[in-house]
Amino acid sequence: MEYHRDRFVDHSLLVYKGSKLVAVLPANRIDQVLHSHQGLTYGGLVVSPKTKLADVIEICQTLLKHLHDQGITTLHLKEIPSFYSALPSEEMAYILQLVQAGCIRVDTASVIDYRNRLAIQSNRVEGVKKAQKQGLRIEETQDFESFWNEILLPNLEKRHAAKPTHTLEEINSLHAKFPKNIRQFNVYKEDQIVAGATIFQTKTTAHVQYISANEQKQELGALDFLFQELIIKTFADLWYFDFGISNEQQGTKLNKGLSYWKECFGARTYVHRFYEIETANHHLLNNVFL
Repeated sequence: MEYHRDRFVDHSLLVYKGSKLVAVLPANRIDQVLHSHQGLTYGGLVVSPKTKLADVIEICQTLLKHLHDQGITTLHLKEIPSFYSALPSEEMAYILQLVQAGCIRVDTASVIDYRNRLAIQSNRVEGVKKAQKQGLRIEETQDFESFWNEILLPNLEKRHAAKPTHTLEEINSLHAKFPKNIRQFNVYKEDQIVAGATIFQTKTTAHVQYISANEQKQELGALDFLFQELIIKTFADLWYFDFGISNEQQGTKLNKGLSYWKECFGARTYVHRFYEIETANHHLLNNVFL
């Protein structure tokens, strides 16, 4: 989180049992509200695999009481999507209903489950055939500059008057710290880059952080060609392939065409849930245990 620390008032919390660290909550504060860190795509409470349900309940009660005592009235919590967990990890779903949390937002992620993978649809295969006829090639590279400057930045500016979440300098810095987890794949026609994708890889999941192609993407089939390769070969030993969300306006709108394109590769819907919790409700966890 340090690369954008100037944009947030960090208020991350460490929870100890005695002298042992048992949980972490990455967070930032805005007035009397604590947010699951707004500089992170995924948030929520992070605990050890050894942590059991009763422990998580006690951790959450301690956290909420601490926040309430500090004058923080509300906690905005975004759950870690289940497909990023290597073990069953839905303790928060139980705890959130106990403290009467309200679900205030839901985003939809298009995800391929490799343990039950659907076939890629024929319309995407047609794109792959176009690419093969055009002699396109895919290359994994350590250089993010050509994708950022020639494809990603111009496309976002032209279509959405927007910029990527990460600057080129930031993505290079992050890649230097996590070279095995941040990977860049480009598509070339002869020596000219025509498309690319930036993938964030975890233990269980390949997450597509950025996708972009030049104006010939339909004619060349560049993205169909790239994603068939990534799904079928490059990341086939993982559990999930996450295309990310297709939502806008705080989850209330769906980019239907983008969602459909992802689903044609066999992706189906998981959700990211966002909750609002009143910290004063910590007392609702007083008598949970029999």
